Parts: sequence; C-alpha cells; structure tokens
Amino acid sequence: MNRYNIAVVGATGAVGEEIFRVLEEKRFPVGDILPLASAKSAGETIEFNGKSYRVEELTESVFNGRDIDIAFFSAGGGISAKYARYAVEAGAVVIDNTSQFRMEDRVPLVVPEVNPEDIELWEDSGIIANPNCSTIQMVQILKPLDDLYGIKRVDVSTYQAVSGAGKSGMEELVNQMKDFFAFKLDETTIKTFPHQIALNVIPHIDTPQPNGYTKEEMKMVNETNKIMHSNFAISATCVRVPVMRSHSESITITFREGVEVSVDMVRDVLSKFPNLKVIDNLEQSIYPMPTISSDTDYTYVGRIRRDIFSPNILHLWGVADQVRVGAATNAVRIAERWIELKD
Repeated sequence: MNRYNIAVVGATGAVGEEIFRVLEEKRFPVGDILPLASAKSAGETIEFNGKSYRVEELTESVFNGRDIDIAFFSAGGGISAKYARYAVEAGAVVIDNTSQFRMEDRVPLVVPEVNPEDIELWEDSGIIANPNCSTIQMVQILKPLDDLYGIKRVDVSTYQAVSGAGKSGMEELVNQMKDFFAFKLDETTIKTFPHQIALNVIPHIDTPQPNGYTKEEMKMVNETNKIMHSNFAISATCVRVPVMRSHSESITITFREGVEVSVDMVRDVLSKFPNLKVIDNLEQSIYPMPTISSDTDYTYVGRIRRDIFSPNILHLWGVADQVRVGAATNAVRIAERWIELKD
C-alpha cells in the first residue's frame, strides 16, 4: 500500500486535533506527519500512532523539500489565503477547511457522499474545499431526497454548538456556566460571541449581510447549490445554542408540484444513504440529539413527517458532530477519495 506524507496546518486547533484522531481511527495510509501552527504554538508536540511529532511554525518555505502529498488547512481563511499556494507549489493537494476558496470557480467544493466526481477537478487549482459544517450535514440529507422527488425549496433553521467557534467558544460556555453556579454570571466575560451564550440562544452567527441574512446563512445557500449542482431556493436562519458539540437542523423541504411524499419511502432512501442513520420513533422519545451524535461520523435524521397541509412538503430534524462530520471527517473522506482517483 502506498503511504502519503501529511501536513496539518492548525495542528493544535480543535479541527486540526480531530483530523489526527480521524486519520488514526481510519488507519489512513500515513507516511510522515508535519504538524504546523503559528509561532506561538511551535515547539508543542502532538501524538499520532504512538509517536510524538514536534509542531513547526507555518512559513512560506516550510513545505519546500518536504515531499508532502496532502496538506489539510484548518487555521482560518486568512492563513489559507496566504499559505495554501506554497503547499500547492511544493506538490501537495490542499484540502482546505476554511471558507477561503469554497465559492471559487476553479476549486471543487466536496461532500464525498454527494458529489465525489468533483474531486477530479482538483488539479486546476491544487485545492479541494471542505464546505461549511452546517452545509455538509444538510446536503447529505438533501441529496437522496432530491434524487427521489426533486427539490423545489429548502427552509432550514440551525441550532449550532459552541464548538463551531473553536476552542474559544467551548471555553466561553464552560466559563460562563461556572460563573452562573458561582452567582457571578452578571460579571462574566463575553468575547467569542456577541452576547452571553450560557442559558441563552443567539440568532446571529457570522457577519451581517446587506440582504438581512448573515454570512453563515448565505454560506448554506450558496454552498448547497454549488455542491448539488442545483438552483433551488434556500433560506437559512442560523442560531448559536449553549450546546458543547454537534449542530442540529430543522429542515423543511418543498418538492416539485404534484409530488405526494411517502414518509416510509423517505425513511428507506435515507437509511440506505452512506453515513446517514435514521432514528425516528417519537412515541418512544427516540430522535437525533447532540448527545447521540457527538464524537461520531454519522449524520442522524429523525422527526420525519409530511406536512399536514401540503403533500409535497416534508419536515425533518438532522444532527451531526460538526467538528467531525462537519470538518475533520469530511476532509479525511475527501483525501480517501482523492487517493482512489490518484491510484
């Protein structure tokens, strides 16, 4: 078996650390490892397959002569914009977890269960983009249903965990909850989010846009249609909730006129789609929740029901671990498919 030299940019961040975990769990054919981070984190060590690797500083020349095959970038859009081209020039394929390249025409935007054929376009730029976490889990659900009935419109509300904001988001929730139990919540630090997140719900993720939506919401609109090669209408409302890990989504799907949704058929096609799990028994209180999906590689679907007024409308609930399914695992799955094409 061929082995591949791997670089991880943002090696000490939440997604970078998860990439190493997923690579190890999947027994990915890793040759050498090059963990990269800022000068602040350089010198730290990461553990992989029983060995310790020293984190090096990301520089313009760090890829030179290193024979890196795959470079995972998970350190923010500005870092990818500045340094990804140096990895490509050194001969690596870049799998980018930021929003920097997602909507560029020359860069494929890939969820392997949905559009694996687009990976073949990687040579044009040397980069494959990993979609937004909320988009990934949604298109995994939409794809088999679009094939079944043909989608006309999607309306989605997200309930996004604090881990979507990285380690700082998780730390802020924990610290605010500590302050709550110490009766000091009125003195708590608010830094990562625009408001207190503990015991609160914030209908605002990312920067506001002129159309009244946020950047996060528009990512879901634009990325979904690029991934699915579609042009159906999408509206998103993205909400931050005081959950540590795993995003939840309430999705309403309007199909073509004349369609009469069969819930049994929907359950069947979803249960057969790769990496989806249907758990749906309301009477027994069985449905997807963050506590079920966290630290797994599946997107869970439940609360599946046909609209009571329009037979061509379906409502459902989906949950997935956005650090894994929505970032690290999807990136590694892209790498696996890239290897299949390359070999």
